[in-house]
Amino acid sequence: MSWKKETLITLLVLIAAWQLAATWLPPFLFPSVKLIGGHLDAILTSPDYLVSAMATSLRILGGMAGAFVFGGILGLLMGRITWMERYFYPALTFNQGIPALSWVVFSIIWFKTNELRIWFIIVMTTLPAFAFQIHDSYRAMSKELVEMSLSFRPGKWDLFRTLVWPSVLPGIFTSWKVNLGNVSRVVVVAELVGATSGVGYQLLEQQQQFDMAGAVAWTLVLVVFVTVAQKVVTLVEDFCLRYRPASERSV
Repeated sequence: MSWKKETLITLLVLIAAWQLAATWLPPFLFPSVKLIGGHLDAILTSPDYLVSAMATSLRILGGMAGAFVFGGILGLLMGRITWMERYFYPALTFNQGIPALSWVVFSIIWFKTNELRIWFIIVMTTLPAFAFQIHDSYRAMSKELVEMSLSFRPGKWDLFRTLVWPSVLPGIFTSWKVNLGNVSRVVVVAELVGATSGVGYQLLEQQQQFDMAGAVAWTLVLVVFVTVAQKVVTLVEDFCLRYRPASERSV
């Protein structure tokens, strides 16, 4: 099912509602769509601004890649080894209750470089989702299917390639799409402290200048990146899972 028409209508309604609010309210609260568009044009045509936008994008992808590697390994180990599940599952649950702002404070105390701080914050806030999703996908494998596969006496690599990997792959794509939305909020908080580039840094600049139009424009830049990244993940998911019935694929 295509959502292009509905998405376009929703966007047009939101733009119209914002412009209507801008007509009746002060511009420092609701700047006009034209003014926001001017800021977006400045961002897209300025090399320095583009570097800031790219810096945030690379931080998001780098942090999520680290969280995926560590979380994926941990999720598989928890699925295979009972004692690791008993000890690490509560630890990951505890981690989920720690606010992103707390990780910001911890990282400032523990690390000297800003990039390492931001990477650490992203990893710690997104790792549990990867670990839980992959763990649940592993544990959801059919017992009959596992026993049938073992009856052929496959090697460890063959078993992983033909059974484990196809079983956890849908969960991996789900966790990436969910974490992309979460990490967009986390990275802005991380960049507010100490960073000299990035969307979070630029938002802080707009706040200090009391420039609502600039703040909205930089927010839209981050939203567009996350939307495009999620679309790319969905396309890769549809390609990798093309063997499934059409009703089970992403729409």
